[in-house]
This record gives sequence, structure tokens and C-alpha cells, in this order.
Amino acid sequence: MFQFLKTPTRHLFFTGKGGVGKTSLATAGAIALADAGKRVLLVSTDPASNLGQVLETRVDSQVLPVDSVPGLFTLNIDPEGAAQAYRSRVLGPVRGELPEEEFQRLEEQLSGACTTEIASFDEFTQLLTDPRHDRQFDHVVFDTAPTGHTLRLLALPAAWSSFITENPEGASCLGPLSGLEAQRSQYEAAVDALADPGRTTLVLVTRPERAALTEAHRSSVELKGLRVANQRLVVNGVFHATDPEDPLAVAMEAEGQQALSALPEGLRSVPREEVGLRGSNLVGVEALRGLTQDGPRRSGTQDSMNAQDTLIPKDTLEGRPHLEAPTPTPSPGLMALVDEIEADGRGLVLTMGKGGVGKTTLAAAMAVELAGRGQDVHLSTTDPAAHVEAALDQELDRLKVSRIDPQTETRRYVERVLATRGKGLDQDGLRLLEEDLRSPCTEEVAVFQAFSRLVREAARGFVILDTAPTGHTLILLDQTGAYHREVQRHTREMPGRATTPLMRLQDPTYTKLLIVTLPETTPVLEATQLQEDLRRAEIEPYAWIINRSLWAGTPTDPLLVERAQAEVEQIRDVREEHAGRSYLVPWTAYAPVGREGLGALVSGKVTLEALTAGMAQGTSG
Repeated sequence: MFQFLKTPTRHLFFTGKGGVGKTSLATAGAIALADAGKRVLLVSTDPASNLGQVLETRVDSQVLPVDSVPGLFTLNIDPEGAAQAYRSRVLGPVRGELPEEEFQRLEEQLSGACTTEIASFDEFTQLLTDPRHDRQFDHVVFDTAPTGHTLRLLALPAAWSSFITENPEGASCLGPLSGLEAQRSQYEAAVDALADPGRTTLVLVTRPERAALTEAHRSSVELKGLRVANQRLVVNGVFHATDPEDPLAVAMEAEGQQALSALPEGLRSVPREEVGLRGSNLVGVEALRGLTQDGPRRSGTQDSMNAQDTLIPKDTLEGRPHLEAPTPTPSPGLMALVDEIEADGRGLVLTMGKGGVGKTTLAAAMAVELAGRGQDVHLSTTDPAAHVEAALDQELDRLKVSRIDPQTETRRYVERVLATRGKGLDQDGLRLLEEDLRSPCTEEVAVFQAFSRLVREAARGFVILDTAPTGHTLILLDQTGAYHREVQRHTREMPGRATTPLMRLQDPTYTKLLIVTLPETTPVLEATQLQEDLRRAEIEPYAWIINRSLWAGTPTDPLLVERAQAEVEQIRDVREEHAGRSYLVPWTAYAPVGREGLGALVSGKVTLEALTAGMAQGTSG
């Protein structure tokens, strides 16, 4: 069992980069506590939650028991449901009291993503502070959204508490602060609970990969800045090859060892435990019980990782049968996709999907290929945790690289509003405007405006946009829809005069939206849900990319063959049930970085330069 579960605090937060296994580990931890006789509430704060699929039970916005685990209860903080309840509380008292036009304006104001965020946030703080939960449950385990979204959630208690204190008579993007003022004590209590090491433990979940460890380090530093200092590190998916003739297995082991040996300095003092790579997906209570009953190995705070520190020793795998590797059938790769993108001469390309599926790398690979063909390309990202520059080792002609940084965009937005709306205001008016702009909601508006500028830029050339993990992106698209409705309401007398970002996203001649997934149960399921959400917004995905497929890489190592065979059904479902077009990208025996590495990912031809660049990147960590 994990060390932090032997003397657990009341609150346990599991967070990390998308795709590292937060849900599996949080659920396994909750099951272990319930099996020990505790009453446990397992909460998902991820807008793209798959908790119900992992537990194979119904999870809803109401507390429900898990029949197969006595003492375990689940709750999904449903953003839309929370927002609807919030709107009802705000609008109910003024319905019929305000003029119809004013009521409609307020209703539209409360339809955006900021309302969704604050409503979810209210539920979150109640779980930390409501004494009723103290009486009902011994522990509350949080399965959180990917890191960028979680950092925003954990920062909000302090942000709103400070904003209300400084602006008692002001207004926010949610209207008058009277409703929020009543919540101030709750927000302050939430800040105290998060900062108390006797009540809260933060579990940073990562993979033995350079990008995931870098993200864990960034999160650790930022969360310590929020006074969440009681932290633990869990390295999930540690792998050791048993077939020395399998280049994929050898490369995977080397990649993990290189990444862990270059562990960021700030993580070396964080107590660390490791979990070995499994041969199949962790779905169902018994499989999850095995995750903690096998005994994750404690690595303490040593400076480097030794070969003997793996959870699954090599000799325990020697007895596995040597399974016959599946033979992949021909499938179009990224080169065919780039050909289709280039044929349009310009346009917007979005990579979307669950965190950790490789959106950033694939976006960078397509951008490099197009720039190499002489096209002008702007590569950017809306993911606060992404670093597209890390995929490139040099500047390339015709390729512009940027990122939408929330803090930078917020500062620019505030300066622009003060320079325009603030012009001519007296001192009192300017003070009220400045107070309004200090609202945490301002960041959401600023990021949306930066996103809209990139969408418009695609009218003149190629813009490839790497988006944030699914839940955060859906919030951004919700803002896009709200803006579209507002514009349409103001242009009813002149239809066709305005082109909104949503209209651009809905236009298949302007936008190619690519859903990226891994050939695993949970990523495919979440990609399917994403496609349904997009279709409700009348946005039709252009294609699916199935990334990092072991099946397409034909491994011979027994553990990897077992994982490869588990992919076949998922690949078949994507091709036959979900995607009009699909492209398959194999797991590579090198890190796809730089011009050579990314180029090899597109062409499917691994050159000596690509291998050298990939190994050098892994060594530099």
C-alpha cells in the first residue's frame, strides 16, 4: 500500500499531467481506504471525467454508493448541472421583477464559461469546508482534472476571497457581489484546509517521461506557492524490458531511466513511490485493488533511480508466455493527413483530446512538415501546461511559434480595456472599472479573445493550434458559443454581417479539427464523448489520430505484446464505429523532437539523425 495511505489525511488530491493515471490511482486509493473500514467519498473535479467507466458503476452529480465496495461513495462535480443550479438561484428572485430586456441580458451574462467555473468551484469548496461532510465521511479523495485546470481550481479560493475583500461594493462578471460576499468565509476556510498538512495531502502523479516529470515539478512549485506543501510523488508505469532483442522495449526502458535519473531538483525532496507498468487497462474494482495490494515500492528522496528500484522485477516477468505479436494492417499515417491539409492552401487545424495523448507533438510534427514544404505556419497552444517549443530544437523558416499564456493575455486585456473604456471616466468610474477587471473571471475572457485572434489569422495562412486537455477546451468552446449567441442577438437586423469564431469552427472548408487518442479504453471513450459534445455544437471532426500504438510498432517483449493485443479492439472501434477518417501513428523507439525526429514521425522513416536527436533529448532530460 502507498505510504501516504497508511496515515492518511482527511483530504487527498490526485493531480498531474493528462494521461498519467490519476483516475486509476485515486480510485485505487479510495478503495484501499474503504477496505480498511473507512467511509470514503471519491470526487471527480474533471469536466471530462471517466470515473464511472473505471469503477464500472454509475457516477452522478449526487453522492452514490459503490455497491461492490462497502464504505465507498462517489460524486462527479458536473459543471453544467452546477451552473444550471447557480443560474436558478440568481435568476429566480428577479424573474418578473426586472424588465424583460434587462432579465434577458442578465440571463445571457450567466450563460458563459465563467458561471460554469464559479458554480463548480462553489461545490468544490463545500466539500472542503461543510461540516456535514465531516460527519458523513472519514476521507474525501479528489480525482482532479489535468494540471492546468486543477491549478486554476486550487487558486480560486484565495483569488475570490481576496477579490471580495478588496471590492465589497463592486461587481464581477457574474453581477453584484452580494451572493459571493456570503461565501467569503467558506472560501477562506477552503484556503486554510488546503494549506493544513494535517488535513490535506497532494499526490503528484507522473510517468517516467521527461514532459510528465517537468509538469509535476512545475505543479509542485506553483502549489507550494498556494501553501499546499504536503506533497507526495507517484511515478506510474515504470517499465523494464525482458526481451533485449525488442528495440521498442529497450527504448522504452531507456527513456524511463533517463527521465528519472534527470529528476528535476525540486522533486528530489518529495517522498516518491513507483508503480509498475501493467499489461492491460485498469478497469474494475478487482484490478484496481491489485494496484495497491501489490505494494507500490517506496523510493524515498534519493537523487537518482537505480535499475533495482522498479516495482516489477525482471524475474517476475520471465514466466510470462511469449505471445505472438499482432501484425498491423496498412493504415494511412501523418504524411497523408498533411497532404490533405496542405491542399487547402490555408486554414485552421486543431488537435483536441484527453491530456497526455500527444496533441502537442503531433501538432508540432505537422507544422514542421508544412513549413518544410514552404508554407507559412503559426503553431500555438491554448494549454497552460504545454510547451510547444520543447518539441523543436531550432528556429525554422516560415514557422512562427507562440502560446496563449493566461497571465500575459490577462495583462494585455486589462491594459486594452483601461485604455478604451477607461478613457474619459472620472476617478470613481475608473476605480469601479479597475475593481471589475481584478475579478478572476477576467482571465477567461482574455484567453478567449486570444483564441479568437488565432482563429481569424487562419484566413491568411496555416494556423495549427494545440488545445488544452478536453475538459478545459470544452469550457473555451462554451465561451465561443456564448459569444456567438451574443453577437447574433445584436445583429438580428443585419443577418450575415458578422462571422464569429464558432462559425469558423463549424466551417469544414476553414477548420480541420483532429481528435487525438491513444488505443486504450479510457482515451477512446473520452474521445467519443468529445466528438458528441462537438457535434452538439454543430462542429464535425475532420479525422481521428490514433497515436503511440504498440500494435503498429510490432513489439516482441511479452508485457508490451500483451498491451499491444489489448489495443486491437480499440483501433477497430475507432475505424469502424467513430471516425470517418483515421490515421495511425506507431509508438516510436526514439523521442520525436526537433526537425529530424518530428519529420520521421510524419514520414514513418526513422533516420540516423532522428534517432540521435531523440536519444540526445532523452539524455538532456
